[in-house]
Amino acid sequence: MLVLSRKLNERVVIGDRIEVSVLSISRDKVKLGFSAPKKISVHRKEVYDLIQKENVCASQASAQTLDEVLELIKKS
Repeated sequence: MLVLSRKLNERVVIGDRIEVSVLSISRDKVKLGFSAPKKISVHRKEVYDLIQKENVCASQASAQTLDEVLELIKKS
């Protein structure tokens, strides 16, 4: 893990296309801004973990469940 110290308005560049800026600093919080191409997803860790969990659940759907979804779509 790389650990850096940054001051207000300083930036970190990741690769050629992602930039992280320190927008504000308060007592116990640092507000960061992320600039990245639209193709690159940027999520808070807890949101990313939920997305991964949902993806695992979706990949384990049974054929019967998929057939039920198709029937619901056909009825709509």
